[in-house]
Amino acid sequence: MDRVTFTIEPKAPYDQGMTAPEQPFFRGAGEHNRTKDGYRRLLDLREKAALAVVRPRGGVGDPTLEVELLGGGLTDDDAAAAAGQLEWVLGAGQDVKPFYDSTRSDPVMREITERFFGMHLTHSLTVFESLVLAILGQQIAAPVARVVRRLVVETYGPSETFDGVEYFAFPRPEAIQAATVEELRGLKLSQRKAEYVKGIAAAAMDSSGWLEGLKELPEDEVVERLTELRGVGKWSAHWVLTRALGHPDAFPSGDLALQRAVSNLYFRGEKQGEREVENFSERWRPFRAYATAYLFAALRAGLA
Repeated sequence: MDRVTFTIEPKAPYDQGMTAPEQPFFRGAGEHNRTKDGYRRLLDLREKAALAVVRPRGGVGDPTLEVELLGGGLTDDDAAAAAGQLEWVLGAGQDVKPFYDSTRSDPVMREITERFFGMHLTHSLTVFESLVLAILGQQIAAPVARVVRRLVVETYGPSETFDGVEYFAFPRPEAIQAATVEELRGLKLSQRKAEYVKGIAAAAMDSSGWLEGLKELPEDEVVERLTELRGVGKWSAHWVLTRALGHPDAFPSGDLALQRAVSNLYFRGEKQGEREVENFSERWRPFRAYATAYLFAALRAGLA
C-alpha cells in the first residue's frame, strides 16, 4: 500500500472541527464525521479509490490541513486529484470574512458566527451526489434518511478496506442506473424515490454532460433545468446550488427547518412561512448560503 502526504492551506479563519462534521463519509461500521485522528473519506479517483485522512494543524487564524492518502499504486496525479476534491468538499477555498463583516448590523447572526467562528460551508463532489441525497431525504425524518443513505451507499458505492475497516465512496451514476426499482425499494426507498434516483442517474450519464455542466449557468437557469427532472423541486434545486455548485447566495426558503430557525431566533417563535423567510433573507445578501449554514448549525446546537 502506498502512502502519500501533502498539505492544504485553507483561507483563514478555518476550523476543521466546526467544518468537517457537516461533511459525511461512509464506513461499514456506520457514519462518523469526527474521529480522534482527523476527518476520513474514501475518494473515488475513477481508476482507483484512496482513503484520505485529514488532520488540522495550526490555529483557526493560521490553518493548515495535513493529508495522508492511502491506496494502491498512487501517483502524483492521484494526489493532485485528491487535493482538489478535499479542498472542495471541506470548503478550504472560501473566504468567510466578508460574510462575517456583513453581520455587524445583525446581532443575532453576529452571535451565531462568533459561536461557530471558522466554520466553512461543505460541498458535495458532484451534482449527482447532491441530487440523490436530496431525494433520499425528502419528507422523512433525518434519522431515517441517514439509514436509507447508508444502505444505498453500502450497496452500490465503491469500497476499500483499510486496517480492517471498510470505507465507501458515493455510488457512481451507472451503479444506480443499473439497479432495478425493486432492488432500490428493498433499501427502504419508496416507488417514486426509486424512480427519481434512476432518472437522475440517467441524466448524469447523458453524453452531453449537462448535469455537471450546470456550474457554468446563472442561478435561475440552474433551478429551471433541475426542476425539469422528476422529483426535483425548488427546495432540492437550491440545495444543489449551495452544496454542489457553491453559489454563495442560494437560499432554500421552502425548507421547514430553516423556517423554524428564523422564526425562533428572530420572531420569538412566531411561525414564518416561505414567503416571509424569503423576504427576511434579503438582509443577508449576497451571503444567504452562508447564513443558512450558520442557522442550521445553531439549530443543531439547540440555540434555535
